[in-house]
Amino acid sequence: MADASETFLRDALAGLTAPTKTLPGKYLWDDTGSDLFDRICAHPDYYPTKHEMALLPEVAADVAGIVGAGVGVVEFGAGASRKIRVLLDAMEAPEAYVALDISGDFLAAAIARLAPDYPHVTMTPFAADYSRPIRLPEGLAGKNVLGFFAGTSIGNFSPDEAAGFLARARDTLGVSRFLVGADPTRDPDRLKRAYGACDGLMPALHLNLLARMNRELGADFALDNFRHEARVVDAPFRVEAHLVALRPAIYRLGGREIRFEPGESIRTDTSHKYAPAAFRALAERGGWRPEKMWLDQQGAFSLHLLRG
Repeated sequence: MADASETFLRDALAGLTAPTKTLPGKYLWDDTGSDLFDRICAHPDYYPTKHEMALLPEVAADVAGIVGAGVGVVEFGAGASRKIRVLLDAMEAPEAYVALDISGDFLAAAIARLAPDYPHVTMTPFAADYSRPIRLPEGLAGKNVLGFFAGTSIGNFSPDEAAGFLARARDTLGVSRFLVGADPTRDPDRLKRAYGACDGLMPALHLNLLARMNRELGADFALDNFRHEARVVDAPFRVEAHLVALRPAIYRLGGREIRFEPGESIRTDTSHKYAPAAFRALAERGGWRPEKMWLDQQGAFSLHLLRG
């Protein structure tokens, strides 16, 4: 725990003392942040989950036919482990499920809810930061493995970072297949609705990052001095989340002073939007061979099956 706190403090100070203030989006996902995002996914304005869940049952049947029986599934960023049910239900005699996520307690609770419905599937909650190299449990060695990276999480990486993640995932999974979601949406109004308020849930998610630093790192950020803002940015096309200071202020973190001018912001997350051709190019850079792609009827969500 001490090592995790030290890493959090080091990363936070590096971002907040840079000329353009940032915080790594992975620190959004403590138990509170994970619960808030679970509620965001059910909000009508947050379109990616709705379109993904309409597409996934069709895709799951196709994927099950391609990968065959006895597969071990590894889900990156498993969260509440709800989407995995669609895959497990479609597959013939799946043998194992490894759920990877950074929030260990939230992950363990999700697996405890899931496991009774799949008594013949060995389930392993695995707390890990998937932005770094990961070695899977030895029980998957030599198995038929399917990786699963649901939602739009690939968009949290810049194109170079996404290619690096895909390369690391290939090292983690070995000879395998990898099912990855991506969002090709480019409508600014739709994006601002999805990443804006969601009835206050999205601001709460990002402000919780400041609350987490206060609680875990001894910082003294005044949450009421910041407002959440979603910005649509080109080159490359993406949505950025910012916490914007309303008043000048000086806060303390790890013995350092963090100064803010009015209107100065912290970028807390980024969601890049990848058209199918752009994603296929990323996959190839990461050492994967694109095998099949599915796009929902409105062109708002895609799923890509890659082969390693």
